[in-house]
Amino acid sequence: MQVILAQPRGFCAGVVRAVEIVDRALIKFGAPVFVRHEIVHNKHVVEGLRRKGAVFVESLDAVPKDAITVFSAHGVPASVEDEARQRQLRPIDATCPLVIKIHNQGRQYAASGRTVLLIGHAGHPEVIGTTGQIPGTVILVETEADVARLNLATDAPLAYVTQTTLSVDDTRNIIAALEKRFTNIVGPDTKDICYATQNRQSAVRQLAALVDVILVIGASNSSNSNRLREIGTEMGIPSYLIADGSEMDPDWVRHAKVVGVTAGASAPEAMVKDVLDALRKLGPVQISTMDGKEEHAEFRLPNELAEVPAVTI
Repeated sequence: MQVILAQPRGFCAGVVRAVEIVDRALIKFGAPVFVRHEIVHNKHVVEGLRRKGAVFVESLDAVPKDAITVFSAHGVPASVEDEARQRQLRPIDATCPLVIKIHNQGRQYAASGRTVLLIGHAGHPEVIGTTGQIPGTVILVETEADVARLNLATDAPLAYVTQTTLSVDDTRNIIAALEKRFTNIVGPDTKDICYATQNRQSAVRQLAALVDVILVIGASNSSNSNRLREIGTEMGIPSYLIADGSEMDPDWVRHAKVVGVTAGASAPEAMVKDVLDALRKLGPVQISTMDGKEEHAEFRLPNELAEVPAVTI
């Protein structure tokens, strides 16, 4: 069996930063360090941090006074930041800088008097956080059909922002539908969707031309990982989302000559190796890596953690 690894794949700079924030906080302050929501959507990453002393909570009510509290990479509503101050917690913000960029754009649009449309998936933590960071009315748009249902005047002053982990193609189509219907609408280009999201989606499209089946490594609640599987399927290649090698069904690859493997932005390389080990149990495997973009982005850590020794992730 030939296996082709997508390039790029796996951890992005925002995830590396978020995980390292929790690791360094544990080193500097000691356990427990409380984390509101999963720091990233990956059970292996979360369990690894839990073993080191991180405590994951969904509500700040579960955090004792004066405790170190990390906000996840997805971001939080302003009301959560206010609650942390009122309860005298010690927050550290691990929100991805690219998500913060979306928050800032939305606030600027709202301040200029525009109603903000948020293109994203209902219930996703990033959408909840972004909605809660933009003052005034924020209207969620998930599909092109939602655009047609908007009860807004054609010339209403509008603006749109997007969840960072969406399908670039789907988002481009929604933006086109908005611009076709409304005459006074502004917003960022789709290139402002997270660079890592775009790069991994482009890599899957290239991978689909080379393989018989695609295995996407990532969590079932990971938006960007689900988009990778959907893109592979749309390209006509059977594509499966798995957390690790234990979830792989041998029948998926039994008759495949070439298997493509990629990983979502919150999936560690250790899980890629785990899937490769599962494939090796089925027979000899020849592994190569597809040509693709090399990512060199790095995001600064909070000042209070910058001097803590680096942690190998």
